[in-house]
Amino acid sequence: MSDEQRIRDLIERWTSAVHTGDMAGVLADHAEDIVMFDVPPPHDGVRGIDDYRATWPGFFEWQAAGASFEIVELDVTAGEDVAFAHALLRCGTPEELTAIPQQRLRLTLGLRKENGRWVVAHEHHSFADLSADFAVAEREVRAVHEDWSRTTADKDLDGLMSHIADDVVSYEHGGPLAYVGVDDVREVCARGLDSGPGVDFDTPDLTVLVRDDLAVSWGFDRVRVHDGESVTTWSRGTRVFQRRDGRWLMIHQHLSYPMGESGQVRTDLTP
Repeated sequence: MSDEQRIRDLIERWTSAVHTGDMAGVLADHAEDIVMFDVPPPHDGVRGIDDYRATWPGFFEWQAAGASFEIVELDVTAGEDVAFAHALLRCGTPEELTAIPQQRLRLTLGLRKENGRWVVAHEHHSFADLSADFAVAEREVRAVHEDWSRTTADKDLDGLMSHIADDVVSYEHGGPLAYVGVDDVREVCARGLDSGPGVDFDTPDLTVLVRDDLAVSWGFDRVRVHDGESVTTWSRGTRVFQRRDGRWLMIHQHLSYPMGESGQVRTDLTP
């Protein structure tokens, strides 16, 4: 058997031990002075077999809840007494891997030969930084709000509805408890556009939070109706979006006015 194959077998045994929560199997074939750079802190790494052992119980509990830990790709290069390997692993809960199918744990191992056997002297685990993707997605959701402002001013009902899912559920200011489906919401939007010769809508203080294929936005909605004179009202708006076929669509909306001490709706408040 070649050294490359021995190392490959070693890594596959280790992966299986991690997945089943077998501490003895995880520690086997690791050097006493192992240095691991892990996803969580400490930032300067985990040093020594005892500290390495202490990192695993919490991960085993997470694995036991149904998470995956399996090799997708593995490459090994071996010299006479030093070797390295790099691998990609499917590592995540079913929900995480459904949301981000391409998610992979990146693994690099440094090995050395001690008394004729290979041992792992260094491990480095990492996931790709998704913050840049989230920043792009946030800009896309903000662009939806900007388009709503434009299409409202243009009284473009079709453009307004183009960012709304067929199965949307909307809690509006008035009417029934919920408007269910795009047709019902379209009627509400049509009435809003017809409320005056000119209608403007924006959310100046908009906040957007994105994770994976879901996004939430919230802020104070400003609506100005121009009918001889301009009337401005502020209300509270929360919206939930889902990315479907590469597009952000609103799947839920919750609008409300605050209520005064007398129990009457307050439409005269400003931020």
